Amino acid sequence: MTPLEKRLKTLNISVPDSFNEHITHYKMLLEKWNKIHNLTGAKTLAQIDDFIIDALYPISFLPPLHKAMDIGTGAGFPGMILAIALPQTHFTLVEPLTKRASFLQFVKADLELKNVDVKALRVEQLEAEPYDLITSRAVTDTQMLMKLSEPFCQAGTLLLFYKGEKVYDEVNENLSYKIIETENRHYLLIKR
Repeated sequence: MTPLEKRLKTLNISVPDSFNEHITHYKMLLEKWNKIHNLTGAKTLAQIDDFIIDALYPISFLPPLHKAMDIGTGAGFPGMILAIALPQTHFTLVEPLTKRASFLQFVKADLELKNVDVKALRVEQLEAEPYDLITSRAVTDTQMLMKLSEPFCQAGTLLLFYKGEKVYDEVNENLSYKIIETENRHYLLIKR
């Protein structure tokens, strides 16, 4: 059992059988591309594992989903990781930087991920359509993320923003929200 598999088991995060093979391949691709294109700050396999755990933790509290969007996916955190772990959910990964979008497209093709679409543009350029879940990590403040998400929300859409401890300064008491705290992350879950 790999260190990542042990951590997932300890956290009681359930992933499909295909996950370990796919995530190992993803990590190898990320390590290779990152040396040339500097896609993410995670440089070591241990740091990449930390980012993967961070991306996957919400599986422990999210309901089943059909359609999700990740705004500013970067090198795949959290959108690509969630797509690998939730093959029954269709993910639209929105990443305006060409080198990162190219990497995501390569991963999608290499792992034959049928549940992923990569959009190499800004979220404001996407045609409006409803999603069950909209995620974002390290993109902008909560108010701006809510504004960017608005064209993609319907009654019941969940917004999941990966935040730090300053999240409490960013939430309006009128919102229907919950903050799930872990040692290194605050997950802001807003229901529309």
